[in-house]
Order: sequence, then structure tokens, then C-alpha cells
Amino acid sequence: MQNTQVRSYTGPFIVMVILFFFVGFFTNINQQFQEPIKEALLSQAGSIKNTVMTLITVSWFIAYPVFGGTGAKWVSKFGYKGTLVRALLFMVAGLAVFEASVLLQVYSPIDIPMGSVSVPLAFFVFIAGSFIVGGAVTIMQVVINPFLTNCQVKGTSDVQRQNIGGTSNSIATTIGPLFVAYAIFGGAVATVNDLMIPFLALMVVIAILSFIVSKLDLPTIESATAKAGEKLDRSVWSFRHLALGVAAIFFYVGVEVAVGTNVVSFAKELGGNFAEKAAMMASMYWGGMLVGRLIGSFISKVPAKTQLTVTSAAAIVLLVASMALRNPWLLIGVGLCHSVMWPAIFSLAVAKLGKYTSLGSAALMIGVLGGGIIPLVQGGLTDILGSWEWTWVLIAACEVFLLYYALVGCKPRPQDVMTNE
Repeated sequence: MQNTQVRSYTGPFIVMVILFFFVGFFTNINQQFQEPIKEALLSQAGSIKNTVMTLITVSWFIAYPVFGGTGAKWVSKFGYKGTLVRALLFMVAGLAVFEASVLLQVYSPIDIPMGSVSVPLAFFVFIAGSFIVGGAVTIMQVVINPFLTNCQVKGTSDVQRQNIGGTSNSIATTIGPLFVAYAIFGGAVATVNDLMIPFLALMVVIAILSFIVSKLDLPTIESATAKAGEKLDRSVWSFRHLALGVAAIFFYVGVEVAVGTNVVSFAKELGGNFAEKAAMMASMYWGGMLVGRLIGSFISKVPAKTQLTVTSAAAIVLLVASMALRNPWLLIGVGLCHSVMWPAIFSLAVAKLGKYTSLGSAALMIGVLGGGIIPLVQGGLTDILGSWEWTWVLIAACEVFLLYYALVGCKPRPQDVMTNE
């Protein structure tokens, strides 16, 4: 009986890896839209255009804590497949809002005065679309992450399956910038009209994907999910290793985004050869994450605890060395360290949760908000200190917490070990 179950999860596992690709793809292209949207819609926004532009990313990250609980409820009520189908249809709705923002600007533009400047109504509609698509991605991850952790595929470990999914996700984030720059805008200056057909095409693709998923056999892992209407005995936040795991995800996503984004500014501030190679540093950082996840996909014997311990300690050393030597090239190695942290933290945080696993997965989505806060705090410190150089102390401090979680915080207390029913 057990062998049959193991074989039955291989197909669904592949489906989840494919869906994780789309999670990475849409997360990345949403970020990549910032500069083109600034050019296309914010020409009259004056001195606030850069601040307003960041609302595209902020709205996306806000969706994680807002929709994480919805994902958990849907899993209990509709199962994994029903939740994924609804999430994909929700994504189509978000893409439709994107399309509406384009049509509004093209055929009936309305500017909203904001002091001496103005921002098109279409931009705020676009922000709403970003929030909705971000919500859809959040709900998808409430299914994908615990499934990758708990499904039994012969010859793999939980963190290895997460790394395989992460590799798919990283490939998508590599493709995303190219898709926005060339497939949508053709390498030219961005215009609103360029967005009309791509959004329609993406709506069709996701609608088809939703139909395909609805026809697949995607079993719900009963031992990791509460039954519909079942009253649970305790709050998911009472599991200490999970609550600390949410904090770990917060700091991890925060430092991942902060290093990948701000290494460019740090390099340009230092000037010289560093400034000339700034863009290359960012590409190599994200490339290091892809390489690390690819390597992690073939590692089944190294426990998640060990992976997180080694990589967080190495990241601390690299960050301190980068500050001491004033050398941003060392931050590229941090990308390699970050590559396996998400799957390691996730696996450790939901370990031994039993039927609380889906709720735990939803709680972990709240931590993704760190991607919108830590880079913002680092930027604020830069304004205060007048330089990026010592702001990396903040990032190193976040890595110290991740090391603490790996060494101490991830261990479930005896009362936090749930038996699978």
C-alpha cells in the first residue's frame, strides 16, 4: 500500500514544480514592470514618480499576509486541486484588471491631481491588479509548498523536493526580465499600447492552465490537512518552531530582495570598476541562486538543518568581509547561500505539524512581507548614514537570526509534535 502511494505522488509532484515556475514568473515580471510603467504612466508624477512606482511591488507583498489565511481555508474546503483551480482563475481576474488599466489609459485617460503633479487613475487600477495577482500567487504557494514538503517521491527528501521546485522558480525569474524587456516592449521605450496584447495572451494561457489542472489527479495529503469544518484544538501560532519559522521567512525574503536589489546601488556608490560592473553583479547574484538551487536538487542526504546552518554562517562571513573590504563582489556569494534557505526554513517550520501543516504553510506566507520591509529599512538607513556601506550590518543581523533558527529555534518542543491522523 505504501509503495503505491509513493508512486502516485510522482505525477502531482511534477505538476507542482510546473506551477512553481509560474509563481516565480509572475512574481518577477511584476517587479520588472516598475520601470516600464514609470515611463508609460508616470511621466507627470514629477518628484514622486519613484516613490509611487514602488507601490507595484509593495501591493504584491501586502497580498501575502492578506490572502495566506484564505488559501488555508480553501485547502480545507476544496482540497489541493480545487484551491489551485480557483487560485488560477483568481489570477486571470487580476490579469483582467491589468488589461482594464491599459484600456482605461488608452481610451479614457483620467489624471488624479496630487499637489503640483498628477498620477493617472489607470496606474491605481494597475496596482489593484498587482494585489490580486499577488493574492493568487500566495494561495498557490499555500498548496505548492506543503505538497512539495510532504509528498513522498521515491529517492527524494523534503528539502530536496523544495529545491527542485525552487530551481523551476529560479528559471522563471531568469526568464521574466527578458520577457518584459523583449517579448512585451521589444527592447524599445515602454508605451501603454505595448501591454494590451501580452496581458490578453497571459489571461488565455492561465485560463487554459486552470482547465488542465481541473482535469488532473491531484490528491490532497490528508495527514497534512485539516478536514472541512474540523475544529482544531489549538492555534497554529502556539507551535514555537513554526512561529519562529515565520520570522525566519520574514528575514530571509527581506535579505534576499535587499541584497539582490541594493548591491547595484552599493557598487555604484563605490564607483570605478565596481560601478561599471554593477548590473553584472545583480545578474550574478540571482544566477548564483539558480545554481545553488540546481545543486540542491541533487542533494538528498544533507538535512535541512545542516543546510541552513552552513549557508547562514557563510552569508554572515561574506557580508562582514564585504563591508570590511569595501568589495560588493563578495555579495554575489550571498546569493549562492540564499539559494537553499527557503526550502530549508519551510521544511523545518512545518515539520511534525500533522493536520496543522496547511495552516502552517499559510502562516509562513505572512513572512514574505519582509521582502517589502527590509529593503525599505536599509534604504532609510542609507539616507540617515549617507552611505550604503554600513547598512549591510542590518542584513548581517538578519542572517544571524537565521543561524539562530537553524541551531536552536527550529527544534519542535515535545508538545508541538503532532501525530498524523
